[in-house]
Amino acid sequence: MESVSTWFIALSVLSQNILLSESAHLKIGVPENYDGIFPWYLTKLPDLPLTYSDLTVNGDDEGIFGVESGFLYALKPLDREKQPSYSLQVSFTKSMHTQSFTVEVCVIDKNDNVPVFLEESMRGSVQLGLLKGIPFMQVEALDRDDRNTAHADLRFSLLDQIPRIPASHMFSIDSITGEVSLTEDGASTLDPEMCGRYKLSVMVQDMAGKANAFFSTGTVLVEVTGNAWASPDPVRLQENLPGPYPIPISQVKWSGSPVEYSLEGEFPEMLFTINREGIIYLNAPLDRETQDQFHIDIVVERPDGREIAKPVELRVMVGDANDNRPTFPQMQYHTVVKELATKGTEILTVQAADNDDPKTDNVRIFYRLVGQMPETPRNLFRVDRDSGVITVQADSMEGTAPQYTLTITAEDAKGLNSSCTVIVKVLDENNNPPIFSHLEYGPFHLAEDSSVGTTVTVVSAWDADEWGGDSWQVDYRLESGNEEEVFTLLNDRQTNEAALILDKVLDFERENEYILVLSAQNPVALVRGRYGPASTATVTIFIDDINEGPVLSQSHYEVTVREGEEPGRVIATIRGYDPDSHPIRYSLRGDTKRYFSIGKYSGELKTVQALDREENHTYTMEVVAEDGRNSSLSASTLVTVHILDVNDNSPVLVGDYSWKYLCTPRWEDQALVLASRDSDGPQHGGRLNFSLRSDATVRRTWKLTPINDTHTNLSLNVPYLPPEVYIVPFTISDSSSPPRSTFINLPVTVCPCNVRGNCRTAPKQLEGMPTIQSTVGILLGTLGVIGVILIVIFVRLSYQNATPPNKDCQERVPLNVSL
Repeated sequence: MESVSTWFIALSVLSQNILLSESAHLKIGVPENYDGIFPWYLTKLPDLPLTYSDLTVNGDDEGIFGVESGFLYALKPLDREKQPSYSLQVSFTKSMHTQSFTVEVCVIDKNDNVPVFLEESMRGSVQLGLLKGIPFMQVEALDRDDRNTAHADLRFSLLDQIPRIPASHMFSIDSITGEVSLTEDGASTLDPEMCGRYKLSVMVQDMAGKANAFFSTGTVLVEVTGNAWASPDPVRLQENLPGPYPIPISQVKWSGSPVEYSLEGEFPEMLFTINREGIIYLNAPLDRETQDQFHIDIVVERPDGREIAKPVELRVMVGDANDNRPTFPQMQYHTVVKELATKGTEILTVQAADNDDPKTDNVRIFYRLVGQMPETPRNLFRVDRDSGVITVQADSMEGTAPQYTLTITAEDAKGLNSSCTVIVKVLDENNNPPIFSHLEYGPFHLAEDSSVGTTVTVVSAWDADEWGGDSWQVDYRLESGNEEEVFTLLNDRQTNEAALILDKVLDFERENEYILVLSAQNPVALVRGRYGPASTATVTIFIDDINEGPVLSQSHYEVTVREGEEPGRVIATIRGYDPDSHPIRYSLRGDTKRYFSIGKYSGELKTVQALDREENHTYTMEVVAEDGRNSSLSASTLVTVHILDVNDNSPVLVGDYSWKYLCTPRWEDQALVLASRDSDGPQHGGRLNFSLRSDATVRRTWKLTPINDTHTNLSLNVPYLPPEVYIVPFTISDSSSPPRSTFINLPVTVCPCNVRGNCRTAPKQLEGMPTIQSTVGILLGTLGVIGVILIVIFVRLSYQNATPPNKDCQERVPLNVSL
C-alpha cells in the first residue's frame, strides 16, 4: 500500500510541473493612467498549486508590482509612453522546489497626447509649370500615442490661404500623407509676378479627424519660383551626318526637385535619347527620304514615375543631301504607234522620280534615248531631255519592223541614273482594200431538193495589210440577188474566206436561177484608198427541177362532232397541194372500225355511221396524201375527232338497299346513303338532284339531304313511324336543260332497334311475299319427306344384313347402301 501511495504522490507532482510548464508564460493587458483605489489588483495568477510558499515577483525596478493571495497587483498608474510593457518573473516554492513563470504586462494605450508638427516653421517652394496633384512639399506631425490605434491616426487639412489671389483655392493637402500640391486653379493661374509667396494655415488631427480628436495648427510658407522648363529651339540636321555618334543636339532643364527625363514620338527606338542632365542626343544617321522631320515630346517625371509638368516639344528638321538616284515607277512600258504616224507624233511620256528634297536642284532629272532594237532604220524616235516625251522622229513608219524596244535613262545633276525599257508596237492601219481572187464564180447547179446548209462554193479575197489584224480581216456581204435571203455567207476568220451556204428550201417552180453580187470590205474603215471593182465578185447558180411530193396545209387537224349526228355529214376538208401541179389522192389509215370516209380527190372527211360518245369520245386517224403520178411520194397528217356529248342518258339509282333499315323511334344522324350515276358527260350529268314526290304525307314523313353531286341521305322526318316496310317515291334528275329524270319507288324497312342499333322485330311483309308461318310449314313438310326416305333405306339394309358381322371386323367392313 505504501509503494502505491508513494507512486501516486510522485505522479501528482509530475502532473503539476507539466501543467505549470504548459502555462509558463502569461500575457495580460492593462490600461494606462488608472485613477482608482490602490493597490490595483490586475489579475489572479492561474495554475498555482494548492499549497505553496514564498510567492514573489521580480523584474520590476520601480517596485510597481506585487503579489498577494495569488493576485498580481500594481501600486501606481502605468504610462504607455514611458514604458509600453513589463516582463515579470513570478516565483514560488512547492515541496522544497522553487518554480517560476513569466507574466508579460502590456500597457493599453489611451488617447492622452496631442499631435504636433515636427517643425514650427514649415517652408516649401513650388515651381511654375507644375501639374495639379503633384506634391512639391510634405508637412509632418507626430503623436506619441500607439501608432497601431486610431489615437495616432493623423489627418491633415488646409484651413486658409493668404493671399487668395489669383484664386482662393490654389493649393491642396493630402489628408493622409500631408503632401502639398497645386489645384486645377493653382496649376493654371500660378504667376510669380502677381504673387510670389503664400501663407498656408494647416491643421493636424488624431482619431482620423473625428469630432472628439485632439488637434494642433501650423503655418506653411510657400515660395513661388520660376522655371526654365520650355520647348527648346527647333534643330536642323543634315541627313547622313558622318558622326561620330551620339551627337548632342539640344538640352532641357527642370528647375526644381530631382526629376527624370524621357522622350516620346514617332521615331525609331534609340534614334534619339536624353540623359539625366536633359541633354538630347542623336544616335544614328538620319534619312530625309524616310522622314524629313521629327516632333519629339520631352517628358519630365518624378523618380516614382509620376509626370510633374506638361511635355515640351523639340522639332528636328532633316536637311537634304543628293543621295538618291532617279527611278522610274515601272521598269517596262508598252505603247503603240500607227504606221502612218507623222513626224513629231507623241507616243508616250516617261517620268522618273527622285526622293531628294523637291525644293532643291537635287531632283532635277534629264532623259536620254540610249538604245533601240532593232537598230535599223536609225533615228525613228527621240525623247525630250527635260519632259521625257517620246515622239516619232522619222517621216513615216511604213515598212518598219512590227515592234521596237527603246532604252531610256533618267539622270540627276550629280550623275546618279537609272533606266527603263519602252516596247513600241507599230500598229498596222487599213490602207489596203481586199481584192477577190476571182471576179466571177460559177455557174453552179443545185438540185431543187438540196438540203438547207449545203455549201455552194467558197470565195476569198486577199488583203495586203498585216496578217491577222483588223485591217486584214474581210467582211463578205451579199449585195444583190438574195432579196429573199435564200443564201447566206459564213465568214472564216482564220482563213479569211467565206462559204456561200444554202439557207432556205429551193423551189424550181418559183425561181430557177440566182445571180449573186458579193462585196469584200474590212471591218475597220480604210485610212487611205477606196473599195473598187476588184472588191466585188459575181456568183451564178442554176436550180435543177425535182419531182416533189404533195404538201398538206396542216400537220394536225382537230374536229368536233355531236354524238348521234346523221351519217354522211362532211366534218372536215383536208387541204393539200403538189409543187409540180400533179393530182393528189387521199386515203385514211387507222380507222379500224370504218366509222369515217374521205373523198379520194376532194379530201372531204365524212361520218359513215352515227357516233356514240359513251362508247368512245375521241377518234384518231391518219390522212395520207399521195402524188397522183408517183405513189411513193406522199405526205400525212393526223386527224383527231372529238365527240360532243348529248344528254341521251337518264340518271339511275345504284346499289342494293334491301338489307338496310331505319330505326324507330328516329335515331339522330341515322340515314340511308343513296348513290346515283349518269352515263353522260359532266356537262349533262353534272350534279344529280334527288327530290321526293309532291305528296304532303311523303314530304312530311321523309327527308332527302344532298351529300355531293351523286349521293344523298334518306332519313325519317318524323320522330316515330310504326315498324313496317315503306315505299318511298322520289325522282333523280340530271343538271342538263331540259333535264332527264328517273322515278324510283324504293322499299325502306323501318323497325325498332336495340341499344346497339340492331333491328329487333321483323317488319310487315309486302303483298306477294311469304310469311313466317308459310315458311315454317314448307320447312316441316320438307323435313317429313326426308325422314320417310331415310326409314325406307334403313329397313332394306336390315333385311340384307340378317347375320351380324364379326365384331373384330365390324369397323373395317364398309357400309353398302343400295338405293
